[in-house]
Amino acid sequence: MDEYDHWPECQTCPRTFRTQQSCNQHMNDTDHWAPRFECESCTRDFRSQNAANQHMTAVRHWAPRIPCETCEKKFHTQNAADQHMDALAHYKNYCKSCGLRFQNENNLRMHLNSKIHRGTNVPCPFCRVGYTSASGLTHHLETGACTRAPNLNRETILNMIRERDPHGVITNKQIGWHKEENVKYSATNHAFNGYYWECYVCHNEYTTVNALNAHINSPSHKQKVYRCPNSKVQCGKQFVTLAGPFNHLESEACAFMRFENVQRQMTHVLQGRKLIAFR
Repeated sequence: MDEYDHWPECQTCPRTFRTQQSCNQHMNDTDHWAPRFECESCTRDFRSQNAANQHMTAVRHWAPRIPCETCEKKFHTQNAADQHMDALAHYKNYCKSCGLRFQNENNLRMHLNSKIHRGTNVPCPFCRVGYTSASGLTHHLETGACTRAPNLNRETILNMIRERDPHGVITNKQIGWHKEENVKYSATNHAFNGYYWECYVCHNEYTTVNALNAHINSPSHKQKVYRCPNSKVQCGKQFVTLAGPFNHLESEACAFMRFENVQRQMTHVLQGRKLIAFR
């Protein structure tokens, strides 16, 4: 056997050396060390990625890749990750008290601000029926549903708000704005197109004339007279009813104020005597 067969060989090029030290020196100088592919779990390394993959598959040394939605832990299977998150309530959008998961943060926030968690702690000042939120109470009054305040509706509330909002904090300053009469409309037979009862303004279709009448007597086609009071980021959202900006603020969509603060502002807006201001 040739003595050269026993000489150390460079891991990259065909050169051989008399000693391992000189071989190492060469590989250091020329960066000829062969790439090493490490196992993701143990200290072993391999000459090729394929060899490393075969090792990790054979002894189950693949590193876990499925993360917990809250902490830094990772798992080998989705089932293991779900078990961990179930046990520790580590789902990102998760209601711990109800054991419910939600697709996004907004859906979770809506759930936490619902009747289930908030109760009905916003009473109507007239009939004392409880509501979950300021928007719910305002809708009750604007639709004329309060039996103890039959004269209150969208129009009368708007007139009251305009008197206390000369600077346009929550109402739009509309030069061409005109008073909207509080009248009831009824669809005629001409609204039936042969299949459905059709709104002539938006062309929405309804299966019954009563449903169409409810639509045309709703605020759907009335002027957008209210606006979001968030002037810092110029939100720009506009609304037909007073319940609209309250609902918008309660959702915290423009991060102007927290849900709880909206409820306090509602009392000031509906029952106060001073000029309207949102703080």
